[in-house]
Amino acid sequence: MKTALTAPEKTATWDRESYVRKHRTKQTIQNIVEQVVVRIFLIGMSLIFLIPLYWMFVTALKPTDELSAFPPELWPHTVLWSNFIQAYNFIPFATYFFNSFMIALTAVIGTVLSNLLIGYGFSCINWPGREKVFYLVLATLFFPVPVALIPLFDMFAKLQWVNTALPLVVPTFFGGAVNIFLFRQFMRQIPQELLDAARIDGASELQILWNVALPMCIPVIAVVAIFTAVSRWNDFTGPLIYIQNDAYRPLSVGLQFFRSTHDVQFNLLMAAAFLTVLPLIIIFFAFQRLFIKGVTVGSIR
Repeated sequence: MKTALTAPEKTATWDRESYVRKHRTKQTIQNIVEQVVVRIFLIGMSLIFLIPLYWMFVTALKPTDELSAFPPELWPHTVLWSNFIQAYNFIPFATYFFNSFMIALTAVIGTVLSNLLIGYGFSCINWPGREKVFYLVLATLFFPVPVALIPLFDMFAKLQWVNTALPLVVPTFFGGAVNIFLFRQFMRQIPQELLDAARIDGASELQILWNVALPMCIPVIAVVAIFTAVSRWNDFTGPLIYIQNDAYRPLSVGLQFFRSTHDVQFNLLMAAAFLTVLPLIIIFFAFQRLFIKGVTVGSIR
């Protein structure tokens, strides 16, 4: 049997409900404000980082007489889309593009294969001294790269690899500390019971790697592949040191050499530079979900 609430009890109940409603309303408003502020900040930062790309694109569309206009025009009065076609013929773009593509593709294949194998060995196979060797691998991150340039050049010269792409792609088949760390951290989330069950069924380690670990590592493979493709596509020091023949130069070095040896039309040069950056933009947007997933899962682990 329900008992009637007295006036003070009714007042106390109403005060609690009112407080809860006010608290929920305040929390909702606070969440909305936080989301709006975060989005405004991200949009602002995105615009800041997009300004160089926008200016490159606008300069590529300008005629020559508008390049020196002051104050600079945010959009050309005469839009010349033909500059992109002229830029393609302005330099040996097809040759440079093919060289960059082959170097990046071969480096991606070598980096993924080598670091996948090494990362599997450091994460899914127990062997004496595994952690100590892994720490030793990480210690190579502190080794300054410029110190090794002269010994590496001397070694590659004795192998007669200078003026070829071999010094740029062969080292990728031997792993790297950063990528090994990414693969190791990602593979550590694979259940050990699943690996043990495959071993009990008689599977070899390579079979386990191919049938069990590899399908789970697609996100981190995408991350490593994108990082490697971007770094090799933009690499300037390596091709500058090891490649002297213009027929083997990639885009990163080819554009700079052409600028230093010819009377440069900057609208055409910006058009060529924009065409150089465009493949990287397409790759990132095509694989951004896998890229973000691979980075976040590896860091959370």
